[in-house]
Amino acid sequence: MAAAEGAPATGAAVRTMLIDDRFTAVAAKFFAMFRYRRQGGGALAVYLNGEPVLDIWGGWADEHRRWRADSMVLAYSTGKGVAATVLHRLIERGVLDLDAPVADHWPEFAVRGKAEFTVRTVLNHRAGLQGIRGLVAPDELLDHDTVAAALAAAAPDPMRLRASGYHALTFGTLVAEIAERATGRGFTDLVRTELAEPLGEDDFWFGVPRHHRHRLARLSPRLGVARIPFDTLIGPFASVQRVRSARSAVYDGWADMTLGARPYDAMMPGWNGVFTARALAKMYGAIANDGLVGHRRLLRPDTTRLLAQMPPNSRYDYVLGGPPHFALGYHRAIVGTRLTRQAFGHFGIGGSGAIATPSLGLSVAFVTNHLGNHLMSLGDARLPVLAAMSERAARSAREVGTPDLLDAPVAS
Repeated sequence: MAAAEGAPATGAAVRTMLIDDRFTAVAAKFFAMFRYRRQGGGALAVYLNGEPVLDIWGGWADEHRRWRADSMVLAYSTGKGVAATVLHRLIERGVLDLDAPVADHWPEFAVRGKAEFTVRTVLNHRAGLQGIRGLVAPDELLDHDTVAAALAAAAPDPMRLRASGYHALTFGTLVAEIAERATGRGFTDLVRTELAEPLGEDDFWFGVPRHHRHRLARLSPRLGVARIPFDTLIGPFASVQRVRSARSAVYDGWADMTLGARPYDAMMPGWNGVFTARALAKMYGAIANDGLVGHRRLLRPDTTRLLAQMPPNSRYDYVLGGPPHFALGYHRAIVGTRLTRQAFGHFGIGGSGAIATPSLGLSVAFVTNHLGNHLMSLGDARLPVLAAMSERAARSAREVGTPDLLDAPVAS
């Protein structure tokens, strides 16, 4: 492999791609997505019955760098599922109670009709606190303490009584503040002790340390539909109730801000999480396998069964205008062309995401720096397609014995 194609420098470690021979079709589909530099790059990881069966990457981290084994990328709302998992670790140990008021730990929250709102209320996007536009000044949007204080003082949207309302930018702040109040510890420290250390994977970042930033893949293009910027697109329809709710959940300029460096200094677990595919797949691999991945236990079986069996709390969402079926911090997943109750996790704007399918013991995680497709950068079908192919492979794997693994040494 030539140096221009990402060969390791002298003395550099070599990491090996992992391809279970029952998942070669999935791997081939993934590699076909990143044939050309303009398609950017990405990574795909899959776990089956608590063991890795795919760990692959390809394409370009930016116009001058290949995507490498340790490349990572901001994955937008994918981080909501990660933040929720931290909370479930605390819940199963009794540090938090799903049905106890948030105000038990966060007294300032108990104003303007929110005294009885529970942890479950927040995890189910039923707190009515999705509105961020005008709540804080634009230059305060990345300050956790300022946003948390504003949310505690805010009045909930009455629409919460009718349906869930997707907390696009505020969910992570609410979850992090609840966890911090209950434990007396910072949320990034909790992510380390509740996820990274139990799983043996470091790459769950809400705020990226400077010595890791050389690993970041650069996001592109600008978020929009048919090349119309997202903020511009929804602005003219602000008087329409459903669009007004969606518009209240984002700030003008937020989408462009996420393409720069500022989010890497902040801790906004609803949208600024930076991950590798292997870290996400390992977390959801545990969730799909009764809480166990390899020899590591992340959650108890009763917790993972609760997550898998929890019915959706709302038939539609008044912010999204659709049926994502939120439940306890995750949502039902799109696999292929269908929204299924058999799989859940969290997708992010632009196409990254991760899901668990407990009935198959399967997890699939996909991260990319190329947002969407040429028509719409808000999202696309890459993860749903890869998830559907992985499901077919997992079903076929039930009839196959010990797998053969294809080891492909590449630059780390």
